[in-house]
Amino acid sequence: MASITFKNNPVTLIGKEVNVGDQAPDFTVLSNDLSPVTLENSKGKVRIISVVPSIDTGVCDAQTRRFNEDASNLSNVEVLTISMDLPFAQKRWCASNGLENVQTLSDHRDASFGEAYGVLIKELRLLARSVFVVDSNDKVTFVEYVSEATNHPNYEAAIEAAKTAQ
Repeated sequence: MASITFKNNPVTLIGKEVNVGDQAPDFTVLSNDLSPVTLENSKGKVRIISVVPSIDTGVCDAQTRRFNEDASNLSNVEVLTISMDLPFAQKRWCASNGLENVQTLSDHRDASFGEAYGVLIKELRLLARSVFVVDSNDKVTFVEYVSEATNHPNYEAAIEAAKTAQ
């Protein structure tokens, strides 16, 4: 299992670690209008799943903006940003920041994504910063569990993985 810290303190991740080559686990999260969203909703596309502890923090904000910007140059790629934030907060954040290439999704109700991808932080009920690239056939082609939750992920590696996924 990935070893993660949050503000340099070790935390416990709940769920099964996902690895490159795995079939992407399904999940159910909520869109900004409270409708359920599953992996099936983006079937046939390459997905960059950008996982953040909270959209309202500096690194999470920067991560979401960066993938929004990079996604605008990629075809057949959908960016899903998933956090435990309430859908209302995510909707407000997107509206105030004018981001159009990222879909923000909330795992607050069931922690379905957090458990399925092994990123639910037991002590905080937040999601650990991570990035997954899932190809159009639902195979995982890139995984990064960021070792310190307040650090940035490797944006370039994730974008490159999305470019080469089909």
